[in-house]
Amino acid sequence: MKSYIGLMLLLVLASCKISKVYQRPDLNTTQLYRDHQSVDTINIASMHWNKLFADPILNGLITEGLQQNIDLKMAYQRIIAARASFQQSKSAFLPDLNGNASIKQSKLAFPQGFGIINSSTQYDVGLTSTWEADIWGKLKRAKKAALASLLQSEEVCKAVKTQLIADISNRYFTLLALDQQLLILEQTVNNRKTDVRTMKSLKAANVVTGAAEVQSEASQYAAEVVIPRLKRQIRETENALSLLLAKPSTTVNRASLNDQKLLVDLKVGLPVQLLQNRPDVKQAEYAFMAAFENTNVARKLFYPSVTLTASGGFTSFSLKDWLTPDGLFGNIAAGIAQPIFNKGANKARLITAKAAQQEAALAFQGSLLKAGEEVSNALYAYQTAVEQERIRVKQLAALEKSVDFTKKLLRYSSATNYTDVLTSEQNLLSAQLEGVDDKLQQWQAVIGLYRALGGGGEGEN
Repeated sequence: MKSYIGLMLLLVLASCKISKVYQRPDLNTTQLYRDHQSVDTINIASMHWNKLFADPILNGLITEGLQQNIDLKMAYQRIIAARASFQQSKSAFLPDLNGNASIKQSKLAFPQGFGIINSSTQYDVGLTSTWEADIWGKLKRAKKAALASLLQSEEVCKAVKTQLIADISNRYFTLLALDQQLLILEQTVNNRKTDVRTMKSLKAANVVTGAAEVQSEASQYAAEVVIPRLKRQIRETENALSLLLAKPSTTVNRASLNDQKLLVDLKVGLPVQLLQNRPDVKQAEYAFMAAFENTNVARKLFYPSVTLTASGGFTSFSLKDWLTPDGLFGNIAAGIAQPIFNKGANKARLITAKAAQQEAALAFQGSLLKAGEEVSNALYAYQTAVEQERIRVKQLAALEKSVDFTKKLLRYSSATNYTDVLTSEQNLLSAQLEGVDDKLQQWQAVIGLYRALGGGGEGEN
């Protein structure tokens, strides 16, 4: 008995040497955020999305999306499947138990060649159990790989959440921007109609020519023709937002762009926090972890497996003696199976596992670099959008004065003509529409930064 225990301890110690303990790859997180250095760990990714957006209508749409979105529901189902696989890996430590019942009838010619036929019927019922001793830790490593796959599927679900929140809020702010541009165009059309009436009066007074009159009409139509296209964009954006909410296309209730306020400071924390906050980065690490453990499993397949088999039940050649003490049987056996020649299957499996592990490591590194790029882009996009808006305010003030001056000159001076008025008005309209885009770009950058940092992954189900 002592020698048996000693042998088991020796095998366990040997199994530890052939297994490698998981360690995260050494990844460089410095300088991930270009031109941005911070020592502050405060990060808007830890903020719940309903604190980032002050608009209750938008928050209601996000809540609805998190409850109804089809892609998110599909991600939940993948978690259920991964959880079942993990539970199965835990059950691998338990013995198999199978029941069997059979009736066999056989005929035997005896003596040989004399044509005397004996027939017999055998009745069997019993249980068979097989258990593999996990001496080398193969089952343990397979369980760790299944756990990593489960955690990976959970991170995929969180990544779907972060993207869904970003998509809903982006489309919502796009709707607000389109609404604002539509108001500007409708107001411009009204102003151009007033210009047409003014040109008619000035022509009647011989202040301008007929060319100015038709030019004013053309200017009105130039602004008016954009409205149908803008309404189509609004309808398509509403339809896209309805799809995210998993409902038929419909009108979306919303506020106005001018009512939106950013109430938080855009803190990005440290780049290393991406390893904990970005769902896709964590997903990539769990994929590497699963590949790492699968490599451990592949190594252990070179070593012998130890199994115990037990069976028992009843057997009899007579139905009346079937379930009696005379028909009772039982046996137990132990066996060791050592791979000797399996056509290179184990070697190929190990090479494949190592390659998959290396590929997963590279994917992990790539996901972190991609996350850093997205944060850097979003930060700079916000900075440039704010700068654009600051300059745009000055441009709009100058263009408004230009329109006013040219209109007055047209009335009281021959030094200008209606072409100058048209040019100044068109420049003003373009700047007004682009000013709306400046605000939209700011919000898109905020949303992009929040998603890039991993915000929203812990949102409501």
